[in-house]
Amino acid sequence: MVAFVSHVTVDCHDAFALSEWWKPVLGYTDVPDDPNEPGHEECMIVDPTGQGATLLFVEVPEPKERKNRLHLDLRPRERQQEEELAFLTAHGATVVADRRGIYGPGSGWVVLADPEGNEFCILRSPAERAALLAAQAAQA
Repeated sequence: MVAFVSHVTVDCHDAFALSEWWKPVLGYTDVPDDPNEPGHEECMIVDPTGQGATLLFVEVPEPKERKNRLHLDLRPRERQQEEELAFLTAHGATVVADRRGIYGPGSGWVVLADPEGNEFCILRSPAERAALLAAQAAQA
């Protein structure tokens, strides 16, 4: 038997608030015909295009105590990495570690945390990656 990932579940203190925080980050919406509301212990958000992973925020009593063992790697759809980083920090994300340039110019990512401390990374955009690969090919 082979399984598939139905959705990614994020343990949190306030499912509604965190789902609302993530919606503009990902361009997601509530499940049609099942809106999330304050006080809901489980809040699901979905990619309206049907292409991205569904996220389910579930309230748990215990606080986050250490580094995530699983995290999301986000690639900007429309903006470049630097612009996305500015948007995310203005939206309330905290920079945890800056790994840009770790493997040379144009490489790397930035580790951030959402308002409840769940870590995620922002990668280079597809356009930035294509430009980097083209520059590397031109040098070869």
